[in-house]
Amino acid sequence: MMCFSHPEYSSKSAQQRTEVPRVYVEQLQVVGGGTKTTPPSAPLPIGYTGRQAGSGGAGAVRGRPAAASMASPRAPAPAREIPEQNCWYREVQYWDRRYRDAADSAPYEWFGDFSSFRALLEPELRPEDRILVLGCGNSALSYELFLGGFPDVTSVDYSSVVVAAMQARYAHVPTLRWETMDVRALDFPSGSFDVVLEKGTLDALLAGEQDPWNVSSEGVHTMDQVLSEVSRVLVHGGRFISLTSAAPHFRIRHYAQARYGWSLRHATYGSGFHFHLYIMQKGKELTVAQLALGTKILSPPRPPTSPCFLQDSDHEDFLSAIQL
Repeated sequence: MMCFSHPEYSSKSAQQRTEVPRVYVEQLQVVGGGTKTTPPSAPLPIGYTGRQAGSGGAGAVRGRPAAASMASPRAPAPAREIPEQNCWYREVQYWDRRYRDAADSAPYEWFGDFSSFRALLEPELRPEDRILVLGCGNSALSYELFLGGFPDVTSVDYSSVVVAAMQARYAHVPTLRWETMDVRALDFPSGSFDVVLEKGTLDALLAGEQDPWNVSSEGVHTMDQVLSEVSRVLVHGGRFISLTSAAPHFRIRHYAQARYGWSLRHATYGSGFHFHLYIMQKGKELTVAQLALGTKILSPPRPPTSPCFLQDSDHEDFLSAIQL
């Protein structure tokens, strides 16, 4: 597998550098103060507003205890292992090691916690919905859904290490279920869920792509595997909700495939630069314009393999390569 350094990636045209900014840096968590801070030398992440993005402290749902107060005691998060190559974010071995090293740390939230997108998400949910969360990691999202009045939540991740940790952390909530599973091959019967949620999982699976305008055949296939499984496990009328850093001109073409049998809506959240929320409803149709965008996924020439980017920073920035 080929690997490319960040300098080579940043040598692309000015237009591409504008469309594919350095959008996210993993932040140090300061659990004791209920805040989440960014090292002075690191650029602020898109959507950062000065409020904590984690699930502890002031990030609790209004009128309810913070998720952190209901979970097992946690130590401050240790310094996170920085992968030498962005494509390591696709590998289960990396996540097993990372979660094992941070077993007692607070939840880590990509693209903001529940409170940052709650106003957009809740209208799409019903209390009786059977919800599936893909690539749950150690996020508090599933527990926040429970606190928000949506108790039937199944969460899957291909890291058995984090699944075991989450089973122990939320053992006091029997309606939350945790399973070790690859999102590309879900072990659920068709029509098992009313809602499927993912937050950053697709971004991680696409980490290492060389060019967001020309997605590799491997990347296209990976996306199709996941989206086909999502469509399969959804009931008619079910919703797939995807939270990501990927702007519409990169991500819609993946979602806008007639074979998935769903419609597509888009919204943003955050201040300044925004994160993106896509809502697909099974049983409804894509627009003509969306279908046209979907045909472009196979139009550009693609490299035979999906290369990696070498990290040349002290801070993580895997999303700079995956605005897809």
